[in-house]
Amino acid sequence: MSRAIDKVPHCTTMEEVRQGVNALDDILVPLLVTRSGFMTQAARVKNDPQRVRDEDRIQTIVDRVREQAAAEGGSPELMEQLYRAMMELFIAYEHQELARLRAAGLTPKTDKE
Repeated sequence: MSRAIDKVPHCTTMEEVRQGVNALDDILVPLLVTRSGFMTQAARVKNDPQRVRDEDRIQTIVDRVREQAAAEGGSPELMEQLYRAMMELFIAYEHQELARLRAAGLTPKTDKE
């Protein structure tokens, strides 16, 4: 089985490094945009600012990506740091989206829901 780290070519110039990074960014940006779309959906479904941060879910994601990073030959510590930072940004985005959706007419949840 091929690991992600094994697919990184040996680069001898910064131009080769930059080309590789740019090629990955061309893949990552659309994926991150899609992930942000799911955060909009989460804001709509949760419909409660108190439910936006879910520490159990955060830990589940961290555990999952650490394991995946190790299996792919990467650094679990780096992947955890990246994901924790990204999740904080997405949590802030989800709060913004919830506020935007409510301003557009999404009715706040009641205790009955």
